[in-house]
Amino acid sequence: MKKSTMRISYWISIVVCKFTLTSEVLAQESTFWKYTDARELTLVGKAHFGDHYFHRIDTAAFPAIPQTVKRLLTHSAGLALSFSTNSTRLSVKWCTSDRKAGNNMTAIAHEGLDLYIKRDGRWQYAGVARPATNECNEFTLVQNMASGDKECLLYLPLYDETISLHIGVTEGATLAARPDPFRNRILIYGSSIVHGASASRPGLAYPARLSRETGHHFINLGVSGNAKMEATVAEMITALPMDALILDCVPNSSPQQITERTANLVKTIRSKHPKMPIIAVQSIVRESGNFDRAIAERVAAQNANFDKEIRLLQHSDPHLYLITADGLLGDDNEGTTDGTHPNDLGFDRMLQKLKPALQTILRKYAIE
Repeated sequence: MKKSTMRISYWISIVVCKFTLTSEVLAQESTFWKYTDARELTLVGKAHFGDHYFHRIDTAAFPAIPQTVKRLLTHSAGLALSFSTNSTRLSVKWCTSDRKAGNNMTAIAHEGLDLYIKRDGRWQYAGVARPATNECNEFTLVQNMASGDKECLLYLPLYDETISLHIGVTEGATLAARPDPFRNRILIYGSSIVHGASASRPGLAYPARLSRETGHHFINLGVSGNAKMEATVAEMITALPMDALILDCVPNSSPQQITERTANLVKTIRSKHPKMPIIAVQSIVRESGNFDRAIAERVAAQNANFDKEIRLLQHSDPHLYLITADGLLGDDNEGTTDGTHPNDLGFDRMLQKLKPALQTILRKYAIE
């Protein structure tokens, strides 16, 4: 036999062997997992229920709000699935829109999934699902776990629309919906920072961390770049069920808009929620303003105008509170990814200031 013929025969045998092995592996994988549609589990974090299961709000109920705000509210930021399982492995299959990840976020935060499991009474990180494409993906979240029942919380993508989601357990294992693990409903209306930029994964956005660390339900109503306190948005917020409201919307509004719109936003909400705590938060001091004087001056003007408007309203509103920007990101200029959006360190520093301040206010209203 000629050498060339021998080489061809050799490579054909290699291909056949690989194909056979791959087929066997795929066959094993297809029988290993038993998948459940996420719609059969408990979805937490929705501000308003409607036809679209993985949207934070059914925007069809609020036709007057800006189109960009409607689109952003289709993102699944802050949504999570509550379930229990005795499986030793967990897998997911999910589809998002074809939107690509931004350049200041990880793909995991943008369109991946983030799993927490409760151990010793505390939510602990268990694994992430890493997207390989910007549409449909399959990934093993965690494996080699101990047997026994586990209480799970699976966070959905921050910056994309979740189209479908299925959770896989090992054959013979159980998977069941659990109740919402959080109590009360504290809505946070805000900018991309509330939305989750630039946490490294969905569970590290500050509303999600507040929920896990306090047990209260902090509902993410971040609308990246578009928290501008429009009158139609104020009407939408007013209609939502909530026990308290946090306004972290200063970063997206111009100094002039803050002067013109803050009072209407607060008074519109107050008209339907006369004694509910409304907690206003100044903008973080952007690190991109360290040397860029225009940015520094704009943020200073935003915060000064917001401070003035809130303090004026407080004269006649005993249930309105203000948390200032002092110390929200620390003082070493290491708290952001891009000079504007907090990294995980920045979000942790925000949490250290916001959590005790919020808890003190909420206790006054028996929200504990």
